Amino acid sequence: MNKGLKVLLIIFVISTILIGFIFKPDEKPKVVVVLKELDTEYWQFVRAGVERGFREFNIDGEVIAPRFGSAKLQNALLKKVLKEKPDVLVVSPFLSSNIPMLAQFDKKKIPVLLLDTDYPWENKTSYIGTNNLELGRKAGALLASKLQPGDKVAIIAGGGDRVKGAKISLEAAGINITVEKLGLENEAKPVKEAMETILWDYPDLKGVFATTDIMAINAFKVIEEHELKMPVIGADGIIEMIELIENEELPGTVAQNPFDMGYLSIEAAMKVINGEKVDRFIDSDVDFIIKGNSKQRLDFLENLLE
Repeated sequence: MNKGLKVLLIIFVISTILIGFIFKPDEKPKVVVVLKELDTEYWQFVRAGVERGFREFNIDGEVIAPRFGSAKLQNALLKKVLKEKPDVLVVSPFLSSNIPMLAQFDKKKIPVLLLDTDYPWENKTSYIGTNNLELGRKAGALLASKLQPGDKVAIIAGGGDRVKGAKISLEAAGINITVEKLGLENEAKPVKEAMETILWDYPDLKGVFATTDIMAINAFKVIEEHELKMPVIGADGIIEMIELIENEELPGTVAQNPFDMGYLSIEAAMKVINGEKVDRFIDSDVDFIIKGNSKQRLDFLENLLE
């Protein structure tokens, strides 16, 4: 073997060894997912989708959330995650006040994907979740389909694009939006109190739109107590709401897809790790849930919780 060939062989062997050290074949990419909480049904569905993604894309993944959901506690978690230097961070931020903490990841060249909750932060890699304006449009159209032009309805909400979308559809159908109770917390007491006041002030009310299923169910309970019947349309697609639809007590809901949302976020994270381009908005879509498909949806969700 001549001298030149020996030198080339030595260089090849050394290069192969170095590449082996740099790119370990058994080393999985690290992705950390920080949610708002993990106790409620909705976030359990998100987690199920995330964990399916971890398995299918062979990712070393972790799902965490603050024990008592708050922006401050979430920021404390994010500080710990930053020290771990994951390949990608997926996060559902509570408030815009979380963005300065997320900017620290951007400074360290760690891509940040927003899940479920979007903010106009220019350095996010992508937002994976629901188009809430479109969800509101579909929910408003579903409610309008159960009413007649000129009928009076109430809107119960925290606020946001879902309300804007619902109003577009209701007004286009000639439905009279008589009262809006906005800024409500997604809890039983404030919603029930608001619904009691609405029924007292507007005895000729014909329907209700609520921006979440939890709000819709609590409004429905008050309506039932008054022995009244009217369509109440919510949004999210939680099990209790679907059971009411299956039992024909309520006409339907517009459901987010939290399982898909979680899975799509990990699919996007893997593309980022592989150097592929991802869309700035990845739509997890929404579905109408009515009597015809409620059983199928119910079975799917209950299987996720097993």
